[in-house]
Amino acid sequence: MIEFLRRIASHRLAWGLLAASALFLELCALFFQHILGLSPCVMCIYERIATLGVIAAGLLGMVSPQKWYLRWSAMLLWGYSAFRGLQLALQHVDYQLNPSPFNVCSPYADFPSWAPLDQWVPWLFFPDGDCGEISWQFLSFSMPQWLVAIFAAYLLVFVVVAVGNLVKGRCCN
Repeated sequence: MIEFLRRIASHRLAWGLLAASALFLELCALFFQHILGLSPCVMCIYERIATLGVIAAGLLGMVSPQKWYLRWSAMLLWGYSAFRGLQLALQHVDYQLNPSPFNVCSPYADFPSWAPLDQWVPWLFFPDGDCGEISWQFLSFSMPQWLVAIFAAYLLVFVVVAVGNLVKGRCCN
């Protein structure tokens, strides 16, 4: 089993599937924004960036997954992006389920001055929605609630693969 987990992380296909799944989520977000007309809030934009981190991790892992330093760099980026995405999605759910004047998100994205993404690529990063508004549901779950499940799954798979790569097995790679 450990050898199987080590082999998964050293194949391009696994990293490509990770990147493809996150790209699918990004395309869904753009569909909701530009086709269905749902305005993203600040938390949506931050969750979108976490998803872009998972895409970047998948692409980095595809470069040369046999090299341990690239594989571990990609795995750490994947783990960090999944963890931050889960944190952001949980905070977003809190804004939706516990609305109050003291529990609201900022109407403006807080990007660093050296990377004002909302000005550079406004069609992707400009927030103009309300974090507390539930404008879409599927099976009675809102979009941030689905993102909690998705980022938790990314994090769970990361932990399993990382443990499999940390434990010494018969495989030498």
